[in-house]
Amino acid sequence: MLKILFIGDIVGKPGRAAAKKMISELRESEGLDFVFANGENLAAGHGMTYEKYQEMVEAGIDYFTSGNHIWNNKDFIHSLDDKSVKVLRPANYPENVPGRGVALIGDDIALANLQGRVFMYDDVEDPFKTADKIIKENEGKIIIIDFHAEATSEKVALGFYLDGKVAALLGTHTHIQTSDERILGGGTAYITDLGMTGPRDSVLGVKKEIIIEGFLTQLPQSHKVAVGEQIFGGVVIEIDTKTKRALKIKRINKVVPVEAGKGAL
Repeated sequence: MLKILFIGDIVGKPGRAAAKKMISELRESEGLDFVFANGENLAAGHGMTYEKYQEMVEAGIDYFTSGNHIWNNKDFIHSLDDKSVKVLRPANYPENVPGRGVALIGDDIALANLQGRVFMYDDVEDPFKTADKIIKENEGKIIIIDFHAEATSEKVALGFYLDGKVAALLGTHTHIQTSDERILGGGTAYITDLGMTGPRDSVLGVKKEIIIEGFLTQLPQSHKVAVGEQIFGGVVIEIDTKTKRALKIKRINKVVPVEAGKGAL
């Protein structure tokens, strides 16, 4: 049996601090084998930097998935081609863009990253067909997919489409955790969104006053990561290594004291 922690979008310095604290606690209490996380908002809530990536690797994250914001920091994009850098970008971007969308971890795990198309700006390939290709190329592996998407309907549909074909289909992107975690009929662990790991008293990790001002004025605003009490969002999944299917999924939604996440970078 494998036990895997998958952390929802880590937002800025507060999210990184909360993740560090909870990884340490959960490794001990849950007996984790691997820790994965969506890291597209690691650096000040916008993209990644190598420094912030390395900080979280040292904190115990084994591999990162991402999404549309992985392209925000141009200085980091070239790092995606370095196979020693444990970061995925969505597999359904065109083949000529930097990075890769699937990683083989150990002998048994294929970690994959997909991006949705509904209400998303990037014109990516069909995630359903890309998932089929990933499954075909990783037959016999424990396949875990982060589906970075906006629409709940698209996430739910892909979950049912992949049921029995992958060990887990986990939604990210909205930063709002859903309470629909379950093991589907074919043995696939599913949740529509893992939520975020970042400032609780915020609008998706951003200072609430900034977002409210944007709605009131309809003028563009410069986003800044909020501070204060943190929320840690994610799931712990138990997977049968023989059947390659999930046995349990446990949702985690925990408040982390402000002392663990001061600062806004």
